[in-house]
Amino acid sequence: MRLLLVRHGQTRSNVEHLLDTAVPGADLSPLGREQAQELVRTLGGHGIGALVASTLVRTQQTAAPLARHLRLEVPVLDGLREIEAGAAEMRSDEDSVRRYLDVVARWLDGDLDVAEPGAEDGHTFFARYDAAVQEAIAAARAAGVDTLALVSHGAAIRTWAGARVRNLSAQFVIATGLQNTGVVELVGSPEDGWTCERWMGAVVDEQQAETTGAGPAAEPGSVF
Repeated sequence: MRLLLVRHGQTRSNVEHLLDTAVPGADLSPLGREQAQELVRTLGGHGIGALVASTLVRTQQTAAPLARHLRLEVPVLDGLREIEAGAAEMRSDEDSVRRYLDVVARWLDGDLDVAEPGAEDGHTFFARYDAAVQEAIAAARAAGVDTLALVSHGAAIRTWAGARVRNLSAQFVIATGLQNTGVVELVGSPEDGWTCERWMGAVVDEQQAETTGAGPAAEPGSVF
């Protein structure tokens, strides 16, 4: 199966570097709506047979133009939402953002017990994201779909991919940005594992993924 992990379009919270992770979250900005419309051009010919979004409105708004073009419904799955910020929700100060990203880095290093105050730990995040991916894939298989797109969030996509994709390392996903409406293209299955073919359009090979990023370095406040 081909699995496309798509980050949502820009929101005002992105512009203001806010830790906006709770449901329902911010709407798309005018630029974000343009980015969502552009997905019709960039992904409309990829053979997508199913499209799923998170419970945050920005992912549903991002998926909507592509869904109309492909004549698809967009079911929502809570497990695809962003990694929780807990007590730091809607903060933008450097210390809060750095602590949030440090939790993610520690999860990728194997320390799944750590969590932001008032937020989920790594065990909970991976359990709910894995379950959502598997649920979406099961529905796609039942419908005879070979290419599935999940519209989700920057930190969640990078963290899940860094832990679950065989040719992506923790170093790669930490160092590499995922811009608004950026796409991570995977092939494989939950049973056999996943391989990343492209990250934001750049071909990913195993040596590159172990050492450096394929795209621009991530801005700390632009990943949510």
